[in-house]
Amino acid sequence: MPPHPFEGRFEEHADRPSPPLRVLVADDNPVIRAGLTAVLSASDDLTVVAEAEDGRAAYEAALRHRPDVILLDVRMPGVDGMAALPYLVRLAPVMMLTYSDEREIVQEAVRLGAGGYLVHGEFTTPQLAQAVRDVGGGRPHFTPTATNALLAHIRADATAHAKPKLRFLPPQNSPQNLSQMQPDVGQSTQSRFQLSGREAEIMDLIASGMNNQQIAAVCFISEKTVKNHINRIFAKLHTTTRSQATAKWLGVA
Repeated sequence: MPPHPFEGRFEEHADRPSPPLRVLVADDNPVIRAGLTAVLSASDDLTVVAEAEDGRAAYEAALRHRPDVILLDVRMPGVDGMAALPYLVRLAPVMMLTYSDEREIVQEAVRLGAGGYLVHGEFTTPQLAQAVRDVGGGRPHFTPTATNALLAHIRADATAHAKPKLRFLPPQNSPQNLSQMQPDVGQSTQSRFQLSGREAEIMDLIASGMNNQQIAAVCFISEKTVKNHINRIFAKLHTTTRSQATAKWLGVA
């Protein structure tokens, strides 16, 4: 009996490797560009399709080559990375790769759409390659300094929504009252709901609008672990949705 004309073709297609992620590197330092190109090209699943020395050149190269991921420096002559970022994110996921570790810059980059933020000196070569894969796959990736900057912004925003009020102290001639005084209004939201430190951190991220995937990336834990934490948070806050939990956490429910 002659073989079926499609026999073996599906298996051949299934075994065919995925094409490598196409990367655009934008940095004004030619030595750094060359180094990044060499490092990334050493991975079979990554290839650098173009380099650019500033934001304008990066935009033109992105239009021409349609990369899967753009690595973008912050400070460059001419059009810098921050100015080009809102335009580049319309063409491909962008990961900031820079020496700039200022908290405000990290926060602004994320606000403008950056899918990741890596600070030079805080990652190894394998971690860089994995970060490119993550951002290319829609998974945020941040090095510790960038993560801390985001958490600081989230905590400051949460504090602004729920400032504690100070109680008047009892008279000085009543020392017993001082030892018995319990902080009620001034009690922290964390202790009021009996959340652990990690649960409070995750609740801050939920209140900021992050999804489970983003929280997992920022906290360097799995999405399954995030879900487990959220289930415990909901139980302690006596809520069933993120919006209910956020309202209680910020003191508006």
